[in-house]
Amino acid sequence: MYEEIKSRAVDLTKTASSSEIIFNALRDEIISGRLPAGKAVKQEHVAKLFNVSRIPVREALMRLESQGLVFNQRHKGYVVTPLSTDMVAEIYELRANLEPLIMVKAVENMTQETLEEARAYCDAFSDETDPARWGEWNRLFHETLYRDSNRPYHLKVIDGAIDRVDPYLRAQLILTDGMDTARKEHMGIFEACAKGDAELAAQLTKEHILESYDALVGYLKQNQSS
Repeated sequence: MYEEIKSRAVDLTKTASSSEIIFNALRDEIISGRLPAGKAVKQEHVAKLFNVSRIPVREALMRLESQGLVFNQRHKGYVVTPLSTDMVAEIYELRANLEPLIMVKAVENMTQETLEEARAYCDAFSDETDPARWGEWNRLFHETLYRDSNRPYHLKVIDGAIDRVDPYLRAQLILTDGMDTARKEHMGIFEACAKGDAELAAQLTKEHILESYDALVGYLKQNQSS
């Protein structure tokens, strides 16, 4: 189960930031879906991979727990947190209210450099033929557009919310026709930003989030019943 992170498992015995590196490696595995919901994360195995004691591993897992990505289950240890439809609804409710606000602030301050970078990610998302990378380009596109909002706390909250749904969203994009819809919606959002129309960009962002919510809930219900 941990074969995918071996490339990141280096000798950290003399590295002060070993907990940070382990945290980032495990977070990436969970967000990508390579460590799926319900899987136990064995501290001793991770410690062996990174050649460290269990202390930095435990510290990393506690940080992941604070973000809701894992939970400590009695007699089983840390487990990747499953996502219920109720939790999906709550996360998307937050996103649908907060991200349009961030978008308004971002468009008001958006630089040409940001627009060019966002367009590059938009094109990369549209042109990507490897489904495993769709989620990465999607996230980079949105994060880039929000960057000029100058709202670091808001962005941290949104980042954590997206972390929780990202594995499922990636699966939904791969297994449904979500890519075609997302491509069109991304371009609409980008064009509104390029025109400096903050209200339209915010409206399209909210519609994009709600469309994603409907598609994701549909995917989850179908997947759970199959």
